[in-house]
Amino acid sequence: MFVFSGSYLIKASARFGLTALFCASFFLSFSTAVSAQDDILKTDTSLVQLNVGVVDRQGRAITSLAQGDFAIYEDDVKRPIVAFEPTQSPFSLVMLLDMSGSTVNFRQQIQQAAIRFLDALAPEDRVAVIVFNGKGVRELAGFTTDRQKTAYAITLASGSGDSPIFDGLTYSLKQLAAEGKRRKAIVALTDGLDTQVRKSDRAAVAKATEVEVSTVIKPEASSALNSVLADADRQGVTIFPLALPSGDPRRLPLPDPRIIAQYSAARTRLQMLADRTGGQVSDIRRLDQMARVYAELAAHLRTLYSIAYQAPNPDKRDGRWRAIRVDVTRPDLIAKTKTGYYAK
Repeated sequence: MFVFSGSYLIKASARFGLTALFCASFFLSFSTAVSAQDDILKTDTSLVQLNVGVVDRQGRAITSLAQGDFAIYEDDVKRPIVAFEPTQSPFSLVMLLDMSGSTVNFRQQIQQAAIRFLDALAPEDRVAVIVFNGKGVRELAGFTTDRQKTAYAITLASGSGDSPIFDGLTYSLKQLAAEGKRRKAIVALTDGLDTQVRKSDRAAVAKATEVEVSTVIKPEASSALNSVLADADRQGVTIFPLALPSGDPRRLPLPDPRIIAQYSAARTRLQMLADRTGGQVSDIRRLDQMARVYAELAAHLRTLYSIAYQAPNPDKRDGRWRAIRVDVTRPDLIAKTKTGYYAK
């Protein structure tokens, strides 16, 4: 059992009780909805937006750079930087929680770890809570800096049944679109096994021979995956999957090659979500590691710069791959961001 004495939920519950916490959250939601409009701006879709991490040769994060320290290249042609946000700038962040049947037995650990994550965020980060399960996708709390309201919403997370992961990501991106030019990210806690996508994978391996079964699924061909990636590209949203051990193909009780192929494809898609958006996959090997993984991710968010540049041909949507490279003026530093995008 986890004990998080620093969390807003436990502080409030101990002092006021759950009923008072609910009332306070309900009341504060109105003022939050009004004040949230102050920093909502329209997004210029002709800009390519990047979240960039920089480390030295020892892997230590470098957070003191300025715009002039960066050079951006698209298809090896240098592009002008038109917007720059230092590492201290706040995020609009979706906490996307898998509440399908595969997570029923460890809901308390999920909720407590997610609440601990709130404590590690910067005060001006705006957080929304979205869940998905057999009944579809639901927003439990909209974007707000009110940690008390967000913590209470996390305690309401429940459900069972199917796992519409890509529907959850699509809905999250739709909600983030209203956050304008703020820095944006999705932290998705899931095993990666989307119900509808898995049906297609299952059909593919069912027709395959024993020789073909390990390669017959093409994870990159998923229309659901590619739709999410295209939308994330347009908005400059970085996706951080937190991969639950229930989806790890190495942990299957029966080494059936057809099931292993499906689980492996699901993990590959999580990796693609991270790689294509400049995020990272955090493997949760044990449930008691969730709180630590969340805390490490919160610290990582505070090391990212946000950079936007003008695409060379913003109206040319030919579907071709555009390669991105970020260089830093100091040769001892390494920059990491998404490797490119498809012009769709």
